[in-house]
Amino acid sequence: MHKPLRLGLTGGIGSGKSTVASFLADAGAAVLDADAISRSLTQVGGRAIPALLAQFGETMITPEGALNRDAMRSLVFTNPDSKRQLESIIHPLVSLVLQEQAQTAIQQGAPCLVFDVPLLVEGIERWRPQVDKICVVDCTPETQIQRVMARSQLSRPEIERIMSQQATRQQRIACADVVILNDGIDLTQLQTKVREMWASFGL
Repeated sequence: MHKPLRLGLTGGIGSGKSTVASFLADAGAAVLDADAISRSLTQVGGRAIPALLAQFGETMITPEGALNRDAMRSLVFTNPDSKRQLESIIHPLVSLVLQEQAQTAIQQGAPCLVFDVPLLVEGIERWRPQVDKICVVDCTPETQIQRVMARSQLSRPEIERIMSQQATRQQRIACADVVILNDGIDLTQLQTKVREMWASFGL
């Protein structure tokens, strides 16, 4: 069984991380998306729902049986204990599904496993041993705000509040083996940067 490169991919909200992940998938990588897994765990019938119901009660579950995201978001923003309780349920399940997906990708011969993790730097002690390289998609905070405002209904204060919960730009760059600066460039130029990184890994 060959050993694929394990690449941790991260970046703040609006950095363009998901676009970089799609370019890596086009190049032949298996992209394992922690956010998508987390959402699937909290949808109707998701693996996390029984534990969430037991911990937080019916007010945090929709009538259909999914996590009530708005109610939970309000709770964890005002209650650090609730945030820790939520993470203690979600994080181990995300890790388990990521391992399952990684094994499948290895068996299918993927040359590179991309662990697409928005909060990788916030959990660096957990993630550093699990990846060979860390790629940070970087841009200025103002660029982040403008991109998110353009694609969503969120206001500047709401976006700034989300950003304040994430690692700083400096903290992310300090953890990076590779930085892709996605500021003031178009998609073609971004794709070229991704291809150059791919080639630098010998892939």
